Amino acid sequence: MSHIGKKAPFFNGGRMAGFSQMIPGFVLCIVVGMAATFVSEHYGGPTILYALLIGMSLNYLSLEGRCVSGIQFSAKSVLRFGIALLGARITFEELLGLGLTPIAIVLVGVPSTILFAVVCGRWLKLGKSQSILSGASVGICGASAALAVSAVLPDDEESERNLIFTVICVTALSTITMIAYPLLVTKLGFTTDESGIFLGATIHDVAQVVGAGYMMSDDVGDVATFTKLLRVALLVPVVIVISLMFARSGVAKKEGASSLPLPGFLIAFMIIVVINSAGYIPSLVLEGMTELSRWCLIIAMVGLGMKASFKELSLMGWKPIVLMVSETIFLAILVAIWLFTVR
Repeated sequence: MSHIGKKAPFFNGGRMAGFSQMIPGFVLCIVVGMAATFVSEHYGGPTILYALLIGMSLNYLSLEGRCVSGIQFSAKSVLRFGIALLGARITFEELLGLGLTPIAIVLVGVPSTILFAVVCGRWLKLGKSQSILSGASVGICGASAALAVSAVLPDDEESERNLIFTVICVTALSTITMIAYPLLVTKLGFTTDESGIFLGATIHDVAQVVGAGYMMSDDVGDVATFTKLLRVALLVPVVIVISLMFARSGVAKKEGASSLPLPGFLIAFMIIVVINSAGYIPSLVLEGMTELSRWCLIIAMVGLGMKASFKELSLMGWKPIVLMVSETIFLAILVAIWLFTVR
């Protein structure tokens, strides 16, 4: 009895107290995420960017007070859960239906962009982790890729600031390309399929690809969306390779990371893709998982924004911006040349 009496207070007062400490900050992130969604739906623009910027305006809440634990929980745990649920958006059947041309372009374009980022980043004297992070975000799927890759990169004092800066840049560039690229493919005289492949293979975020594609036509939108899904699918092998690369080099991992080179959220992501491809997930559940994933990423971006500040980002300088703009231009030129070549 005495033994149980000693354990119960620890459980009730320890774990429950830790959980209750997370509630204020977590609820705050949800409310800010809802505000960002409201602004996006009524005035236009990417929700994730609004979530990030509104969160940054509340940076002081992450420094001290009741919200610190919840903000940390949102920026890390909620983030990884949301990434795992991204698997609900992908099936093998959709990927195989794309044909050889978009598959070949994506298989060459993604690693080429990351390699270009590493080489260009070295020339600009930027860190390897920062170059890989920006290259993956431009080459794969924008903010979602940046969030996933950042989870397996080694932890240092610049990690979170690099992630925030990358998300801001890639979201801004994605919005710009969503507007500019439909005009560009028309000017270049691309066919419907070529236009869809170009948009899907070059624009960074999924939402902007859908917007640009269906802005032109339903057929262009369908091809663009499928091509983009193939890029998103490459998130798995890219994160695995990056994780194994840093694990083999013995570089310190992020705090709380597993001793396995393959993170738990990535394993969950792959399992969900396999189950979804087999058709075992009901459509209603699938819609719920997709929506939950979207909200998790929005809430995570609020938390990340609260842990950053405009003053800190201003210290990044011009080099990271030049790097990401160069990667965007490189990818567009590579895909355009490929499409002209295979005609």
